[in-house]
Amino acid sequence: MDVLAAYRDVGSYRGAAAICGTTHKTVKRIVERHESGQVSGGKPREHNYDQVTELVEARVAKTFGRISAKRLLPEARAAGYAGSPRNFRRLVAEVKQRWRRGHHRGRRPGVWTPGDTLVIDWGVEAGLHVFCAVLSWSRVRFVRFAGDEKAATTLALLAECFETIGGVPKTVLADRMGCLKAGVVADVVVPTADYVRFATHYGFRPDFCHGADPESKGIVEHLVGYAKRDLLVPSAPSLADLAGANTAAAEWCAEVNAVMHSEICAVPAERLITEVPLLGVLPSLRPALGVKPISRKVDKLSCVRFGSARYSVPSRLIGTLVTLTVEDRRVRVIEPASRQVVAEHPLVAPGETSIIDAHYGSTRPDKPRRAPRAKTTTEKQFLALGVEAEEFLTGAACAGVASLGRELGEVLGLVSAHGHEPVIAALARAVSFRRWRADDVRSILAAAGAAPTPRPAGNALVLTLPAVPTRPLSDYAIATLTSGEPS
Repeated sequence: MDVLAAYRDVGSYRGAAAICGTTHKTVKRIVERHESGQVSGGKPREHNYDQVTELVEARVAKTFGRISAKRLLPEARAAGYAGSPRNFRRLVAEVKQRWRRGHHRGRRPGVWTPGDTLVIDWGVEAGLHVFCAVLSWSRVRFVRFAGDEKAATTLALLAECFETIGGVPKTVLADRMGCLKAGVVADVVVPTADYVRFATHYGFRPDFCHGADPESKGIVEHLVGYAKRDLLVPSAPSLADLAGANTAAAEWCAEVNAVMHSEICAVPAERLITEVPLLGVLPSLRPALGVKPISRKVDKLSCVRFGSARYSVPSRLIGTLVTLTVEDRRVRVIEPASRQVVAEHPLVAPGETSIIDAHYGSTRPDKPRRAPRAKTTTEKQFLALGVEAEEFLTGAACAGVASLGRELGEVLGLVSAHGHEPVIAALARAVSFRRWRADDVRSILAAAGAAPTPRPAGNALVLTLPAVPTRPLSDYAIATLTSGEPS
């Protein structure tokens, strides 16, 4: 309560002090200051770091909030700061917090579909390599140990993973593993020939993350850390007993897959029963809520959680508190300051996510699109040919053309000889027939359109034959001559 208002109500210093929870001397000082015409409230408290605050703000902004107080303290000392390191660390922490409040990345959570993606990655701890895989929709975890991260080891464990979950997903998303990577062209990873053959045998599409891409690989990075903390540290397996370590890993996977997952609020093993029919066949193998307003803080994904589900809000509200109301099976997000409804979603099941693209400033796919990003002059000139060139590049990368960079240069050489339009048409024909070499494009150009274009089969040709007169077989009998008859 205001001290002056309390003093006017009761008329005594001690009575006002009891109401406001302070001393009568403080009340007397405030009243006398007010009666003398001075501004109440006192002047702002000074700090011993006020003279270096602008310096710290500039350095934090320049380093995007990454510089530490330890590295910044000598510079502040030179600028005249004479306080303690602890007080200076408090200043740096406050400046960083203010800076980050307006510089969120605003990334969105991944939205997964059943049977679509398996994410894999390697981790290492104390010389022991741990292979981790997670089926993105059901969150079924697969963990095994190995002595190395070679291509043969990776593919063998991936095959064991397929056999364990009982099917093959449509896509296997890997980090940029050196054992599965033959090269990188326009930031598109070209898989090795062995990995392409393995993927063809099992019938999945190999895919790779972009560097520093939390939308696609954060799910498996978390699993690697979880396996290290909950499996590696307590059991302390060793390379000497790799079989025993993998037995313990299989038991640990069965244990964690049988308990409720905190993100999807479901048991992964039970979700897998629903997902298995949507997986590929192995070769020769989602509340009764009231309308009471609820406060939630907008997380870094520009989402709020309610009923174990995520709902997107405008990214400008990241880090602020909003109010949620649930009515008629719709969730409304209200900004407390303006009391306006900033988002409205249908109520979804626990573990599901409701996303509105406008909240993120642009239309984005449910999963990040790893499109080619040209870096060299050759790549820029090739991708400038259009959509056909991009389809040719990504298709050749998926097919494992290790010399793709040289092939692009040869295709560009054909442009000067034949022109843009014929080369683009030849690239489109090469994509449709899955021919990924420059020689194939050159052959298509040499045919000059003479090569036949396959067309889909039409209706069956049905002909009605004409009716013709018939004769009995007796007309064709051979007559037998008797003796005495003329021949």
